[in-house]
Order: sequence, then C-alpha cells, then structure tokens
Amino acid sequence: MESDPLPNDLDACHRLIAKLQSQVGEQATELTLKEKLIEEQAHSVLELKADHDQLDEKVIELNLTIEKLLKQLYGRKSERRIDGEGPLMLDLGEVPTPEVVSALEDAIREAQQIVEDAEETKKKRRKQRPQQSDRKFPEHLPRYEKIVDLPEDRREGLKLIGYDEVETLECTAAELKVRVTKYAKYAHEADKSKGIVSPERPTGLVEGDRFDASIGVEVVAWKYFYHLPFYRQQDLFGGSGWTPSRSTLQNIEAAVEFALRPLAEYLQSVLKQDRTVGCDDTGVLLITPKTMPDLSDHPRGERIGEVVENAIESGKPSINANMWGYYASRLPVVVFDFTVSRHRDGPDDVLSDFKGNLLGDCWSGFQKIDVRSDSRITFAACWTHARRKIDECRSAFPEQVAKLESLIGMLYDVEDQIKGLDDEERLARRQSLSRHVLDLIAEYLRSEAMQSPSVLPKSKFGQAAGYVRRHWAALSRFTEDASIPIDNNDCEQLMKRVATGRKNWLFKGSVAAGERAANLLTIIVSAIRNDLDVRAYLDDVLRRALAGATDWSNLTPHAWKSEHPESIRQYRHDERRQAADRKRTRRARRRIQTKSTRRR
Repeated sequence: MESDPLPNDLDACHRLIAKLQSQVGEQATELTLKEKLIEEQAHSVLELKADHDQLDEKVIELNLTIEKLLKQLYGRKSERRIDGEGPLMLDLGEVPTPEVVSALEDAIREAQQIVEDAEETKKKRRKQRPQQSDRKFPEHLPRYEKIVDLPEDRREGLKLIGYDEVETLECTAAELKVRVTKYAKYAHEADKSKGIVSPERPTGLVEGDRFDASIGVEVVAWKYFYHLPFYRQQDLFGGSGWTPSRSTLQNIEAAVEFALRPLAEYLQSVLKQDRTVGCDDTGVLLITPKTMPDLSDHPRGERIGEVVENAIESGKPSINANMWGYYASRLPVVVFDFTVSRHRDGPDDVLSDFKGNLLGDCWSGFQKIDVRSDSRITFAACWTHARRKIDECRSAFPEQVAKLESLIGMLYDVEDQIKGLDDEERLARRQSLSRHVLDLIAEYLRSEAMQSPSVLPKSKFGQAAGYVRRHWAALSRFTEDASIPIDNNDCEQLMKRVATGRKNWLFKGSVAAGERAANLLTIIVSAIRNDLDVRAYLDDVLRRALAGATDWSNLTPHAWKSEHPESIRQYRHDERRQAADRKRTRRARRRIQTKSTRRR
C-alpha cells in the first residue's frame, strides 16, 4: 500500500505532524495500558500460584489430620511399628569412631544372643506347658460333692467300681451379712447415780459403726480399680439384697479416704526421695458450684477461688480441671494430684521440696521449672513425644520420617543394651553410643532434605522438626544422668486409669471429690504397681488405720508386700516380664536386620 504524499503547504505539514503526534500518544497510552494489564496478570498468576501452594500445603495438613484421627479411632493403640513397615535408613556417619564401631558390633552380638535365648525359652515353655485336660482349679477353693448315679431300675445286676470326677467352677453373688454386736451394760447396784458401765467401742468407718471396713473396700475398689460409678454399684449391692443410696456410697468413700489420707501424703513424701520423677496430666470435668465454697483453710484456696469465681460469673456449667500423675522412676510409688486448672502451680506445689529431675512433655509449665525452683529441679524431655509428632507426618514425608525414626530407634536399641547395667556403665554407654546417634540426628536435621522448600517451616512436619530442635537440650538430658529414662511412657500409662474411670463417672462434683479421688488413686495405683491384690491390701491397711495405726512406712504397698507374699499377683509380674522380653527380642531382630541391610 502506497503512503499518502507529503503536503507542500507549511500549515498542512503542521496539521499532519499534530495528527501523527496524537496517534503516537494514543498508541503509547494503549501500550501503557497493555503493559499494566500484563503486570496485573503476572501478579495474579503469582498470587494464584502462592494460593495453590498454600492449598497444597493445607491439603497435606488436612490429610495428615484425617489420618491421625482415623488412627485414633480405628488404628492399633501401640505406637510400635510392624516389622518391615517402612524403609530402614540407618547411617552411622562417614567416619564413626572405633569405640562406636566396637560398641555396635557388641550390640549385634548381644542381639543375636537375645534372639537365640528367646527361641530357647519359647521351646522350653512349649515343653513345660501342661495339657489342657490336666489343668486343675486352685486347691484352696472350697469344694463340695454332687453324686450323679443311675436310676435304681438300671443298677440291677451292676457293681459300683468308682466315679469319674469332673470339676466345675461355680460363682455366687457376693453375700452380705449383718453383724449384730451386743455391748454389755452394767449398772452399780449400790449407787445408780454412777451411771452405766460398758465396753469401749471401736472407731467405725462412719458414725455409728454402721459399715464394716469390707464395705468401704468394695466401694473404693469398685470405683477406682474396676471403674464402676455409684449407680452401677447400686445394682451390684442390690443383687445381694441391699440397695444403698448414692449419697451413702459417697459418704463411705469419703470416710475411707479420710482414714487413709495420711498414707497418701506419706507416699507423696516417698516419691520425692527418688532422683527422677515423671509427670503427666489429663483433663477432668469439675461441676461449677452454685455458690462460692469456703476455701479459707485450703492451702490452694487463692488459686481455686479465682478459677471458681470466674466460672460462676461467666455462667459456665463446668470447669476444665486436671488430674496429675507422678511416677518415681526407681521407687515403686505413684502419686496423683487434683487441680482446678492446668497451671504450673500444680507441679510446683507437689514438687516444692523435691530435688532431682522432672521428666515430661515440653509443656511450657515444665520448661522453666528449673528457674522457678532455683535449679533444684532439672527438666528432661520425653523422646516418645518427639517421635510421635514425627510419625504423624509419615504419609506426606515418608523418606524423612523413616530416616529420623530409624535413628530414634537406635537410641532405644542402646537403652535395651544397658537395661541391666549399673549407673556408671549405663552413663558411659549413653555418653558414647547415644551421643553419637544424637549427633547423627542433629546432622540430619541440618541437612538439605530437612530444609525449605523440601520441608516448609510452618508445615506439620516442619513444626515436628522444629520441636526437636527447640528442645534439643532437654531431649539430650538423659545422656547426663543414668536415672533419667529416655521417655515418659510409664507415667503416661498411669493416666489411662484416670481416662478409663472418667468415661464411667464422667465428672467430679466438687473440689473435695477431686482431691479424694487423687488420694485414693495414689494408694490403689501404687498397690497395682507392686502387683498386689488391691482388695486384700486395702482391707488390711484400712482396718489398721481405723484401729489407730500411724506407722505409715510399714503400710506402704512395697513394705506391705514383703510381709504378705500370698497377696502378690505373680501373673501380673510374669505378663510384664514377658512383654519386656518380647520387646527386647523384637528390637534385637531389627538390629540384626539393620546390619544385614547395611552390608548389602
């Protein structure tokens, strides 16, 4: 297309230039608008990409949450991993020290020996196991005979040569009896003004001596050992011919706790003689009182009053109270404590004169207890909590989780090896082997595989890794003191009793009821830890307490145990030993498998 000829007239040239300038300006404006539009679209793309990344991260987090909830509902309760589940990625480092190599070789040899011993023990048990037909009921059980004979018309011409005996176990409902105690009364014949003389009456469980100690034992054992609330106890007693009111059962429980409260307080003093104490807690609903209770004589009155007053003013029907469990690592004692809130005042009060190590999760109330106690107490963190947070991210980060869990498993392997050693040897092994594994964990946490963008800091797995990094000193504390366990599992298992009971009795009606429960749980669970017949133990110590006994050192479960071997539940000890043996064998097989995997 040919362009228009240029004008010869000067004015026309000016008009043409003005027209062209106007067109250029319009095109420049249009171009600016297009550039602005492109820039806005680029920003939109970036924002959409960021939103997409955030949504992807959110999806991962939600999937992990769903997986966790499904596991809680339908998964296995044990945290141990099934053999062969997940890859083993053990790495001892590029240049392990000769001491570490030697120790690990010893560990493999020990593992092989453990497996061989386990197989031999299994064979012996199979040989020693009695035949089903040879099993008899315990000889001490009462027996009576029932003879089943042929009718007379069928016995004609027959001679009796003996009987085939079949033992059948029977059960009858608990038998209630009323003991009628008659106290003789005498009057002075010569001088009736001197009054009536009668034998001294013993202190009863409740006023009027209406209930024997055995009734108190049943009420308390049913509630805190068998987890039966009062309304179910009514049915049990009703089946035996007596239907008490729930208030009567509550009064009986209160009377038992009052008589045994000094024993619970003494057990608390025994707990604090240990070097290391584990602590855990769980929530308990406390019904908000209609009016403010009298707390003038309560040692925690100020704190309780503050919480209760706030609940009353806000109209809350219940208060989120707490039951605390304390587990002595080496002394056979456990202690429970009830508080109206999850506040650091609870552990601070119970451990006010304790000097040693406190083992628990990394709750903020534990982390600064060394500062609050003027360095009397040193906090040590639990590796199970750290591993649990890591394991929850397995599906989204399988390789990283497998690596960290393999290394954590090596820490537990070391603990298996040193279980039977004295404190000096235990500490030496921990400082050589466990510290080496801790260095490997720290090194992997600093590696590229654990950094952004592979692992975002705010992701669930990033937070789990951050948890380990933040609390590294507390998690490593078990390598500084032989009395510190690697985890707080023993104490956490205590709280299952509270959780099971809570599902049945649902709540506590008052602060006093919560404190009664804590004291009774202290005594009963300490008896369970010593493998005692709880009812036999409670019956004896309650009768002694009602008779005026004050030497509580002889009434502790571990002291009473030595005097009453017949009340030891040996099968509980055997079950625990067998479970420990199975765990040691399982870990030994894993160590052997790990060695063969590294060789390949």
